[in-house]
Amino acid sequence: MEKILVVDDEQSLRDVLSIMLKRAGYAVTSVADGEEAVEQLNKEIFDLVITDLRMPKVDGMEVLKAVKSASPETVVLVITAFATADSAVEAMKHGAYDYLTKPFQVDEVQLIIRNALEKRRLTTENILLKREMASQSSFAQLVGQSEVMQKVFDVVRKVADSKSNVLIHGESGTGKELVARAIHYNSARSAMPFVAVNCSAVPETLLESELFGHMKGSFTGAISNKAGLFEVANGGTVFLDEIGDTTLPTQVKLLRVIQEREFRRVGGNQDIKVDVRIIAATNKDLEKAVADGSFREDLYYRLDVIPIKLPPLRLRSGDIPLLVAHFLERFSKESGKPMPTLNQEAMHVLLAHEWRGNVRELENLIERVVAFSTGSTVTETDVRGWLHRPVSPQAPGAPSDLPEEGLDLEALINGIEKDLLLKALERSKWVKKKAARLLHLNTRSFRYRLEKYAIKGGRD
Repeated sequence: MEKILVVDDEQSLRDVLSIMLKRAGYAVTSVADGEEAVEQLNKEIFDLVITDLRMPKVDGMEVLKAVKSASPETVVLVITAFATADSAVEAMKHGAYDYLTKPFQVDEVQLIIRNALEKRRLTTENILLKREMASQSSFAQLVGQSEVMQKVFDVVRKVADSKSNVLIHGESGTGKELVARAIHYNSARSAMPFVAVNCSAVPETLLESELFGHMKGSFTGAISNKAGLFEVANGGTVFLDEIGDTTLPTQVKLLRVIQEREFRRVGGNQDIKVDVRIIAATNKDLEKAVADGSFREDLYYRLDVIPIKLPPLRLRSGDIPLLVAHFLERFSKESGKPMPTLNQEAMHVLLAHEWRGNVRELENLIERVVAFSTGSTVTETDVRGWLHRPVSPQAPGAPSDLPEEGLDLEALINGIEKDLLLKALERSKWVKKKAARLLHLNTRSFRYRLEKYAIKGGRD
């Protein structure tokens, strides 16, 4: 049943609209002013909002902005007895679906509402189709034919439509976020947002604001109200990566969201209701963390309702040829280059490698192989060189022997470094982030080197 919010300080009009809409089969909530409307919008999401323009305290334009801030897909109809061209233009500019002048015909309003909700349904179906395509793509990213991975796939299929929280255990680089996405995009929530946050990458002072949002003036730098990730993900899934790195105060707030399905923004006094599924992931032993007091036991059991254990790549080496083929095809398509093949000796090197970085390390290796390969076959020598350094053992421009007169080592190293920067940029079509990954550099270090050698151009 579609939900409609009616906002008008004229009771008779509210009553007429409420009766008409309920008879048509809609769930209707009516409020007397814009202030009440904003409070209601903080509690739930509506399919359509009908709001008067002129109201005391908070007017209809502010209600319109609040609606679009909380739920951009919600349709808004603005009604007023004091119509002007400027107010109509402003309302449409801020996202109103239509602008009606009082008095109006009930039949006219019914038709507009039907058309507006039909448009919203079509938009939702379009989103659903895109999510379905993303779902197929997401599951395709989970590559593996080993028995242990087949068990993981089986669990993902079985629990996707469950409402229970999931805790994914696994070392860094094993693909925990891919599993989380596969669960979400194969669930009934697939048309709604999937929001991911790496708890270890966000400073603790900002993590609470990131998760729950904040109110204007609640701390230095809070220049406006901000919705948190739980609000953004309402109806969908929140993926909390590296949950073991959260502090005890944040754990208390997460526990409340799970238990009460509500939270407050930083600096706020209004409880906000949410419907989200939580998928968490950790590379730590949370049972040990519970025992030493660094992780709350009650939160652990709330999250670990459905545990999924991802094996490290060294325990499923039989999947390496399949993963190599997958990454070769993917990066060749992205770069527009012919797909190379690995000879038998090169594959043996990969099978014998320890893979401390797991699938992510293998992915990075194959991306470099594709980017820098000049022939159709990748050899054992090529692979061994790329496994241990970001450049080949014999760096371009490096002398094979030390001349008797000596050499300017710093100038030589600078020349090699600049040459490699340029080659990486060329191979990545001057996309800086991709070039940085090829050289195993973070973005800041890569930018520093570009400035050092006055290399300009490219895009982020």
